[in-house]
Amino acid sequence: MASIIKHDNPDACVSCNICLTACPVAKATRLYRGPKLNGPALSRLRLLVQENDDPMVKYCSNCKNCDRVCPNGTSIAALNMKARADYFKHHPHDPADLILSQNETLGKLMTSIPFVSGTAANIGMKVASKTKLIEKFGVGTYAPLPQYANVNFKTRAKLYKQPSCSTKVLFFPGCYVNYNEPELGIALIEVLNRNNVEVIVDPRLSCCGSPILSTGYLDQVEKHAISNAKILKEYVDQGIDIITTCTTCSLFLKQEYEELFNLPEVKAYAPHVYEAMEYLLMRNSKGFFVKSFAPLGKCKVAYHTPCHLKVQGMGRPTLDVLRFVPGVEVEDLNAGCCGLSGVYGYKKETAPIGHLIGSNLRQKLTDSEADMGICECNICRLQMQNGTGKKAIHPLYLLRESYRKRAHSGR
Repeated sequence: MASIIKHDNPDACVSCNICLTACPVAKATRLYRGPKLNGPALSRLRLLVQENDDPMVKYCSNCKNCDRVCPNGTSIAALNMKARADYFKHHPHDPADLILSQNETLGKLMTSIPFVSGTAANIGMKVASKTKLIEKFGVGTYAPLPQYANVNFKTRAKLYKQPSCSTKVLFFPGCYVNYNEPELGIALIEVLNRNNVEVIVDPRLSCCGSPILSTGYLDQVEKHAISNAKILKEYVDQGIDIITTCTTCSLFLKQEYEELFNLPEVKAYAPHVYEAMEYLLMRNSKGFFVKSFAPLGKCKVAYHTPCHLKVQGMGRPTLDVLRFVPGVEVEDLNAGCCGLSGVYGYKKETAPIGHLIGSNLRQKLTDSEADMGICECNICRLQMQNGTGKKAIHPLYLLRESYRKRAHSGR
């Protein structure tokens, strides 16, 4: 059936309600009546009604668990996001929508003066959060806002000297690596260089569009999608794979762009888009993964599986890759959705819901005997650190540390 009926057609839904059982938002609040009703069911009604007046569309977090469990392949979350965009054609946006959606614009501003603007921005945000000033703009205070770096990734990448390798990949850094955690991008370069892979950074690439979509600015997302898709296809046509360190970015590039805009380039490049750990596991299957890891001593980490990784159907490559690193013991938290869901967990209107959804993850990490948390998703890591007293890192840092120890030992 899924091959006959288009995935973005509400009639692909057979009303089985399995999406409702998988939805973390529907479990946390009665303000949201579930993905089936908000998506396919009301999409049929919206075909007949001029204006979309149901504010329920604002409560979907776009975690895509509904898509993952749908037996008929219906793109429920995409229908929800389209409905949200339609809602805001007739209703005003909150100030928080503009503030939280323009992560790339703010990132450029906050890192415009190296070693000055990032620090100043972080101090200002901390004060505004503690004094509840940001709540006046519709921004919640349940989770700490991401900190800005003093020097952005693109600037640092230009200065990084890489060896020339026959195998090259294009890195899609996304806003978070570019402006919040550039060190993660450097860690990726180090790990891939160690595996005889050269990393290309193209300054033309822009935000994947996730925070913009979450706030209902669908037209803006389309501009990003069209631009990024053309660039990605250019590289794939040359035999160059695409790597991300963010599960949301990889999901957007290879799935959301097609579901939302049906861009022809996506089918050509999507099979060549990899999350970093997925890419390393693929290299291992071909015999090209360098496993000269030094022991990290007794290192126990607690792993959280992001929703946006699950929906891509790639398994959990981090667990497979870390088995090659001596001394690393991994505990699977199996805690469900983190609840932060990007913009969702920072808007005053939905932050309490996101905080409630994430309580299971935070409690499990707090109770764990692990030294730290690990996760591929940037936003999930922020939730993991929120009040748990434990650091959460991308697994690439563990690989880099082990490689460095081996290099320093001279073996």
